[in-house]
Amino acid sequence: MRKRLVAYGRLKPHHIAQLQQDFELDHFIQLESLEDPAFLTALANANGLINSSLKIPVALLDKAPKLEAIATISVGYDNYPVDALTQRNILLCNTPDVLTETTADTGFALIMATARRVLELADYIKRGEWQASIGEAQFGTDVHGKTLGMIGLGRIGAAIARRGALGFGMKVLYSNAAPKPHLETELGAEYREMDALLGEADFVCVTVPLTPQTKHLIGRREFALMKPSTIFVNIARGKVVDEPALIAALEKGEIQAAGLDVFEQEPLSPESPLPHMANVVALPHIGSATHETRDAMTQRAIDNICLALQGERPISLVNEAVWSQRQGTSSQTG
Repeated sequence: MRKRLVAYGRLKPHHIAQLQQDFELDHFIQLESLEDPAFLTALANANGLINSSLKIPVALLDKAPKLEAIATISVGYDNYPVDALTQRNILLCNTPDVLTETTADTGFALIMATARRVLELADYIKRGEWQASIGEAQFGTDVHGKTLGMIGLGRIGAAIARRGALGFGMKVLYSNAAPKPHLETELGAEYREMDALLGEADFVCVTVPLTPQTKHLIGRREFALMKPSTIFVNIARGKVVDEPALIAALEKGEIQAAGLDVFEQEPLSPESPLPHMANVVALPHIGSATHETRDAMTQRAIDNICLALQGERPISLVNEAVWSQRQGTSSQTG
């Protein structure tokens, strides 16, 4: 008997066809509520779940007694109760690697756009204010040769650091990461305690995952340690930064500018001053949002769920303990 799969979100026709070939598929393009009766009925019989941007509360797992695996079309997995999934022996898979370079492109685009005031000066022209040669009031900041401070140096952080070091001759500092001797050799990267990094870097870029330990990692104290000329970039998760503290730092001139692809509340509240500030470049969480990368992420999630429900190890697995437990159980029963 074929296993049942619940898919949530927009999928391309060829992805739907692939899933229908392997599973009994229930596809929900958009849910108004997790209490939707049709969704709950499908979930009650589901062996697998594939989705993006759907926050899964622990209580929902109680309504999915047959669930074996979840594949999220994302790298981040803060929408999922990992401990509860592990306790229930449910595999959680994500999609690292395939979006690394695209997200790094976005991160470095924010560095460039904030430093050279790209959006601000494009609007300057649109308003018809370019009436004479520009002066110091329109000058930006050099990127080449400056110091790039990476808070987090995982796959995406390393890709941004490569762009800075190899493309722009930037000195790279890093903190909040295990030692990276290969990157120290490749890029000349230097480890710093975070306080020291914040005081030394011209550009501070955050790429750490959101965990209980990193929530509001950057707040009033950390902004006060930065130079008034510092440009701050966040492409990690919005809740890594204390947003009111960021707004205050920008308003007080404690830092020069900010480039943001993520926010504490998404979509961003219309009441937020951030997108209206001249020294802020605000984007609607587009880190991996290209046709090529989103297609590759979906395909990775499909590959993950197919392998998981066939009893094989997924390519990208979050809770390794579940796989180890299953292997141990298989060995004992075999």
